[in-house]
Amino acid sequence: MKDMKEKSEIVAAIQYNEEKDHAPKVVAKGKGEIAQKIKSIAEVHEIPTYQDEKLARQLYNLSIGDEIPPELYHVVAEILAFIITLDTKE
Repeated sequence: MKDMKEKSEIVAAIQYNEEKDHAPKVVAKGKGEIAQKIKSIAEVHEIPTYQDEKLARQLYNLSIGDEIPPELYHVVAEILAFIITLDTKE
């Protein structure tokens, strides 16, 4: 039997185009089944993922298409740097 207080998984996806975006934007978000679908799509398309529940919850509170707020720039920059290092290793 599942614990009724068990948290639903939250996923948020961001995208950044340095040529046209001022800051990364939220392009997808979801809880539960939708979160699983977003993760599956990322896996199929070999899109790198990064797990940070606190950040995902903060991004989930934004609307799709919203730029991330300045207070999240530092943490998102660290994640993007991490992903860039993954890309250069291939």
